[in-house]
Amino acid sequence: MKNKKIVIAAGTGFIGTGMIAHFGSDNDIVVLSRHPGAGHGRVRYVRWDGKTLDTWSKELENANLLVNLAGKSVNCRYTAENKQEIFDSRTNATAVLGAAIRTLQHPPVLWINAASATIYRHAEDRPMDEYTGEMENDFSVQVCKRWEAAFNEEETPHTRKVILRIAVTLGYQGGVMEPYLNLTKFGLGGYQGNGRQKFSWVHITDVCRMMAWVFEHPELDGVFNCSAPHPVSNRQFMRTLRKAAGHVFGLPAFPWMLRIGARLIGTEAELLLKSRWVLPTRALQAGFVFEYPQLQFAMENIIGQLPRRRYHLI
Repeated sequence: MKNKKIVIAAGTGFIGTGMIAHFGSDNDIVVLSRHPGAGHGRVRYVRWDGKTLDTWSKELENANLLVNLAGKSVNCRYTAENKQEIFDSRTNATAVLGAAIRTLQHPPVLWINAASATIYRHAEDRPMDEYTGEMENDFSVQVCKRWEAAFNEEETPHTRKVILRIAVTLGYQGGVMEPYLNLTKFGLGGYQGNGRQKFSWVHITDVCRMMAWVFEHPELDGVFNCSAPHPVSNRQFMRTLRKAAGHVFGLPAFPWMLRIGARLIGTEAELLLKSRWVLPTRALQAGFVFEYPQLQFAMENIIGQLPRRRYHLI
């Protein structure tokens, strides 16, 4: 994509930062944020609260692409208050973006709503895709269902709509790689739980490339799994990470240890123990080619861009 107008709702997090790095030099980027920073180059920041229709809506006029990343992180304790905020932050932002689009003379050409590959059930028996995936009703699945339902309810007759169910995203500017690398650094980079749970992942570059690919193919709409075509087990993931980071040994973390540790750091063990076995069937059928289909090459690329002190004891 070049010389397009891209609006990123809630674009100051890991994926938004990756999008700015990927698209920012060749396109005009508008980031909607509760805490807008100073602009740079072709990137501007505009204040919004994720729930109220206001002057920010004018930024969507003549946009080529709108990407909504809004939502409170699920990396927290699942208290009643946090659960409600996780739901509301997603559904409110989606609803107000839909309302804003309907006020415009020239609305965005394409609206991509980020969603999560964790919408599928815990799966150790077979992979899940857009056609055969099964959903249960645990909390994380409820979040995904409500998020997608809110998006599907928004009527935007002049704006094409796509849902990307994004897997755990790997990159060098934050995200999950930092805590995982910290584990390996201190000898704790073994498998978690029984290590058999599947780990579906995607490189941040391929997230951005899939967004551009969807934009460039106006015949595409609906749901796409944004997940590398070769998921691995948790054991394989940690083994590959250790090898890429130059660590031979890593102590495992058993389920009871994860549950205690999760309480201590204010999160949920489910985030590590759920088996996410997701395939990007629709994207592959439609011709998308991943730059990083295999975990080893993705790890080598990411770690190769990090300062050595970030992942190795000096």
